[in-house]
Amino acid sequence: MTQNTDEAPEQACPIAPVVDIVFSRWTTPILWALNEFGRQRFVELERRITTITPKVLTQRLRQLERDGLVVRTYHAEVPPRVEYEISELGRSLSTVFASLAEWSVNLAEVERARLAYDGRAAVRRSSRN
Repeated sequence: MTQNTDEAPEQACPIAPVVDIVFSRWTTPILWALNEFGRQRFVELERRITTITPKVLTQRLRQLERDGLVVRTYHAEVPPRVEYEISELGRSLSTVFASLAEWSVNLAEVERARLAYDGRAAVRRSSRN
């Protein structure tokens, strides 16, 4: 099997664009919160995802709306009210998230592998000195 080095990375790995869209920083927690708790106002999302800044939450919500994963509804009232909800397209990712949640049982094994690696790296460093 020969590899075409002129091929764009997203063509070489067809899931790369999906990963870029769905798993960019903060996307997953936002979609998870909207899927789990339904339609929410900005401040509700901000309370649920406590480590995100308002600026970043605004940017991510705009990008998710642009990507069609989130629906933004503006209510022209006093004061104005804006609500966000996961779209059908966003909801179609629920099986992906469920699979990842199932896979999370492996996190303890990942941690053991990291500790073993770090231990080996420390031994290599000390043997050089």
